[in-house]
Formats: sequence, structure tokens, C-alpha cells
Amino acid sequence: MLRRLRRWYVALPVVLLVLVTLGAIAAHHDSLKGPDAKPLPGESLRRLAAARGILLGSAADDTGLRNEPGYRHDLGSQFAALTPENAMKWDAVEPKRGKLQWGGADRAVDFAQQHGLKVRGHTLVWYSQLPGWLSSGGFDAPTLRRLMTAHIAKEMGRYKGRIRTWDVVNEAMADQSGLRKGLWLDTLGPSYIAEAFAAARKADPGARLAINEIGADGVNAKSDTYLKVVQELKRRGLVDEVGFQAHFNLKGVPPSMAANLKRFADLGVDIAITEADVSVKDPGTPAQLTAQAKVYADIVRVCRSVPRCKAITVWGFTDRHSWIPDSSPGFGSATLLDDQLRPKPAFTAFQDALKAP
Repeated sequence: MLRRLRRWYVALPVVLLVLVTLGAIAAHHDSLKGPDAKPLPGESLRRLAAARGILLGSAADDTGLRNEPGYRHDLGSQFAALTPENAMKWDAVEPKRGKLQWGGADRAVDFAQQHGLKVRGHTLVWYSQLPGWLSSGGFDAPTLRRLMTAHIAKEMGRYKGRIRTWDVVNEAMADQSGLRKGLWLDTLGPSYIAEAFAAARKADPGARLAINEIGADGVNAKSDTYLKVVQELKRRGLVDEVGFQAHFNLKGVPPSMAANLKRFADLGVDIAITEADVSVKDPGTPAQLTAQAKVYADIVRVCRSVPRCKAITVWGFTDRHSWIPDSSPGFGSATLLDDQLRPKPAFTAFQDALKAP
């Protein structure tokens, strides 16, 4: 009996430590649930968009998925699709050559399947966010081509049948006209775009293949180049969807955006708005947030005016997780919800634009 008491006495501090730790974890999760637990007003954006034949998605932040119940709740209830914001980019999945890391990407795909969301894979071939071993490797054309096609096969193969649409090539157009200079164009020439799409078609014949571009939302020299590239991909049966990122500010939607989307749709491809956000100069004033709301409503209206515009993705739904402050210092408040997951005027405007006749 005395021996048992001694054992219990020795073990007691450990038990207490475990209980205290568990209590701290629970308190931490409760603190995350505080303002996060408040339901958003009105019918969900997901339902409203579906009623209009639009698949509504959001970029998904890995920190939010890992640590924030309120973030996960709003993502799963307000949206019908997600795009992993960074977790599927080449530097994330293969930071060292041959050393694959799928944790963030798996987390996003698993969350989507658990909550009935589609996944947009983003992105396979891009000039940015490449691992150093690739961008500085000095590979000749045959080697770089093998690396590109092998990367596409590995990543698409891992998620075959689980990802609806892939952004195969991202931001390949130069800011004025022609193709963007960089690793892919300089080493492989213009054919790399079609080669990437052919490899993607082979890797998962059931996936929808998309090309995605920034700054080509209206009719301009860049979107003229984009149109020619898409025409050739469509002629070869390699592209299903064309993405327009729609990163805007208070200057608003380009007046020619609807006409631009329509000329792409006339090629026989579907249209997607893929990365919509509307940045304002910090701190966002009530007048700025009202103006922002109008821009968000215009994005919805433009998509609805083009019958083949089948999807809208916002590039993050809360200011808590937005790329704008880092990429554009002095700007922020770019999303539908504030950093406490409270709806901004943009959220209501988005709802109203989806509800409108």
C-alpha cells in the first residue's frame, strides 16, 4: 500500500502538468472561437452563387486551416471551392530537389473533401515562387523540360481524381505584349506553355485545365496576347478554362472587362475569375469600404453578364489572411470580412449582387 502511494505521489506532478496543458490548449481554442463563432448574416454566399450557376471559391490559408476554427467554419460554410494559396506552389512542395513536402497541400485537399468543396490546384508552372535549386540551377533545355513535366506528373498524380481544375500555367504574358521573359521562356521557348498543358492532360485526363493571368481583365495589349495563346491551346484541345485574376483597387473594374471575357468565351472555353480582391489604402475609411463594396458587386455583375463565366474565387475572404499588406505596403482591407471575421459592406454587396435579377 505504501509503495502504491509513493508511486502516485511521484506521478502526481506529471498528471497535473498534463491537465494544465490540456486546459491551456482548450482555452486557446476557446479564444479562437470568440468572435469567430458568430454566424454571418443572410443566406450563405455559397448557396446564392450556386443558384446562379457560379462556383464560388476562396483562396485557403494554411495557418487558418491549421489553427483557427472560425476560419475553417466560414470557409466551409460560405464557399463551394478552395484554392490553396501557397501550399501547392513548387517551392512549397519541393523546396529541396527530390524532397517532397505535401503537408499543406494535403491539408487543403482533405479539408475540401470533408466539407464538400471543390479544389482548384494552383499552380504548376509559374515564373515565381520556384525553389532556388530550380531557378538557379542553370539547367539546359532538355533537363528543364524533363523537370517540368515530371513535376506536373508528380503533383497531379498525387491528387488525381481529387482536384477539379488545375491552373497549369500562371502569368505567362508580359505586362505589355508578348510572353513574359524568365526561366521558362528563356530556356524552353514559347512551346513550354503547350508542353505543360500536354503533360497535364496526360497526368489526369479527367481534370479541367486552366491558364491564369493577371492584368488581362480588360481589353488591352496583354489580353490580346492572352487571346492568341488561348486560341492555340483551344485549337489543340488542351485548355478548358481561362482565368482572370481580378486584383483590383478603388479604380474599379475595367470598363471593357465584360467585353473581354466574352471574346474569350466565344472561343468555346469557360471563364473563371480566379483571385478577386479589392485593396484600399490603410486605414480603410467608411467611404473607402463603401466604394470597395461597389467594386465587388461589379465583379459579380460582370461574371453574371457572361454565360460561360462559371466560377468566382476571392483571394482570401478575411483581412486576417490577405497577401495585400505584404505585397503592397500601405494597402490592405482587401477582402469581404475584417480581421475578426466580421462582415464588411463588401460582403453584403456581394450577396446582393448574387441575389439581383
